[in-house]
Parts: sequence; structure tokens; C-alpha cells
Amino acid sequence: MPTRRILRLTGSDTDSFLQDLITNDIRGLDDGLVYAALLTPQGKYLADFFLKREAGAVLLDVAEDLSEGLIKRLNMYKLRADVGIEIADLNLQRGTGAAPEGALPDPRHPDMGWRHYTLAPESDDGSDWDAIRVRHCIPETGIELTPDSYILESGFEILNGVDFKKGCYVGQEVTARMKHKTDLRKGLRRVLIDGSAPVGTTVLSNGKPAGTLFTQSGGQAIAYLRFDRAGGEMQAEDAKVRLAD
Repeated sequence: MPTRRILRLTGSDTDSFLQDLITNDIRGLDDGLVYAALLTPQGKYLADFFLKREAGAVLLDVAEDLSEGLIKRLNMYKLRADVGIEIADLNLQRGTGAAPEGALPDPRHPDMGWRHYTLAPESDDGSDWDAIRVRHCIPETGIELTPDSYILESGFEILNGVDFKKGCYVGQEVTARMKHKTDLRKGLRRVLIDGSAPVGTTVLSNGKPAGTLFTQSGGQAIAYLRFDRAGGEMQAEDAKVRLAD
């Protein structure tokens, strides 16, 4: 389980501050967790995270490796806004079984179970998260989601991570143009794999680079592919790869 860090944002401008920055609509917090990302002005991925409404605050659940950079970026945008950012004394627990009181559904997909934030140590219920993610082509921070990737190529629309009606946010123009004015030529897809290869292995199609192989589980994998080259039997080192869908 990736280690997470929970931030607490407070202050009268917290909602409007986040609304102007992130890919999703902060008003969704009234219904539960919100999954979103912060992008560069050029529309490229910086960090993804979950948001939760707390009395007088908003909790932000982000991968620990990204937390320091995210805090710096948020403080850079804060200027004179009434927003305080601190590390909360809370940890994430998650699972796919019976949810404890106070837990909320993971908004990306029902099979991703629930997330809960308490003073207890970080933990999960032993679910096979890689198998679930591969089955539904759900990217993970630091594996499929890397700097300079585009969130629509990573499936954020299907994962309820972007809202096209909320108005402006950082990177919105590029994201909207990819949605409405172009056809995606690259993206994450579920593939069938016979054999195995390290994460990051180049996928070849007819001897030409067609993409990159990522998480693998149970004869399936997530791959980032060029759609014009992906097809038929492909190769990732000694493993054979073909599109699942």
C-alpha cells in the first residue's frame, strides 16, 4: 500500500481556493470524497489526491512522495487567500470489505472499496489492489501516473476525476481542448500478457515502439499505448501482449 500523507486546509477561502486550482468540482464534497488532480498551466499532471469535508476544514489525501511538492505549489498559489495548510495527525485506512463507520466510498470505482481517516496507523484489509486496478485500468500514483502525463490519457474522466462544467482551473484550457477538439491518440489500456516484464518495459508492435508496460496481475496488465500502433500480438521483452478490449 502506498504511504499517504493527509493535509488539512482551513480558512474562509479554502473552497474557492481549491475550486480555482483542481480538476474537479469542490461542491462534490457535499456528497462524499472527491478525486482530483493539480496540473501545470500546460495541462500536465503534477499530483492526484482525494478530498474530504471535515468540520471547518478540507482534508487532502495525497501520496507521501508528492506531498512536499504539493504543499509548496499550493502555498505558491495561495497569495493573500485566507487558507492554512498543515499536515494532519491522521492516517488512511482502506479496504473492500465491510466499511467501518465514517468511511466513504472511493469515487474512482465501486470495486476500489472505501477510505477512512483516523488516528489509527495506516492500514488496509489485504485486498489485491493491483488486481483490482488492472481489471478496471485504474492508474496508481508514481506508476502509471507520472510527471508530464495528461489526465485524459490516464482515464480521469472515467474515474470521476475531472469536471468539464465547473469552470476554469490550472491547465483547464489544454484539458478541455483534448476533450472537445481532438481524438486521443495515446492512453492507458488493459492488455492481456503472456509472461512478465518489468514496469517501464517498452511495448513493441511489428518492431516499432507502441507504448510502455506498467502494473501486471493475473495475466493482465495496464499499458500506455499509441493507438495507431497497438494491435495484434505485441512484445514486451519476452512477454507477449495484446489488447484486452
